[in-house]
Amino acid sequence: MEANRFTLELLEQRIGYEFRNPALLKQAMTHSSFTNEQRIRKQENYERLEFLGDAVLELVASEFLFQQHSDLPEGELTKMRASMVCEPALAFCARDLELGQFMLLGKGEENTGGRSRDSLTSDVMEAVIGAIYLDGGMERAKAFIDRFILSDLEDKQLFYDSKSNLQELIQGKLKKEYSYELLEVSGPEHDKVFHVSVQMEGEILGRGAGKTKKAAEQQAAYSALLLLRDRGYVFKKY
Repeated sequence: MEANRFTLELLEQRIGYEFRNPALLKQAMTHSSFTNEQRIRKQENYERLEFLGDAVLELVASEFLFQQHSDLPEGELTKMRASMVCEPALAFCARDLELGQFMLLGKGEENTGGRSRDSLTSDVMEAVIGAIYLDGGMERAKAFIDRFILSDLEDKQLFYDSKSNLQELIQGKLKKEYSYELLEVSGPEHDKVFHVSVQMEGEILGRGAGKTKKAAEQQAAYSALLLLRDRGYVFKKY
């Protein structure tokens, strides 16, 4: 990994926002394992910014859904918001930015695959929102959320709910059986990659890879849904 090319200046270019106080962005990218190793004050890791960013994200997502879906009741809006701001959803968005590569991690976290762990990258995504909010206000934070989280929602929703969508389509509509098959586990013990396929009556519909079997199945289900969508099947969407 070319760690030194993933600079904060490059990250600013990717997110389209230049910080007046770059220390906020650095804090957003700093994991507690790094501050512990470097004997830095705990307050300088991303956790407090994550707390703030979570609140900002929930407000912006709530307003978006309220404006876009005037016909839906509170319960449905709550479900939709939960799927948009859950850990897998934010991690999916973070991967588009390669956010994990910019993180400051301790050696232990680095060696156990922390850069690609959904729980960390989703937290950092929220921390970046918090940092932008403090540095540039709500308007700039909302612009970031609109661009990187609330865009392309149809495909993202298909990915977030891929396993349940696939089950609903194959068993509920097509009335067929399907299964996931573990094809291979590669990589060292501390950084395994699971490779999975999803099959329907002998046909492989999709393949996926991930740091956990569940993540690989989600990717395989997403690939299967894209294939079935190309064949003319329609899925629930925003």
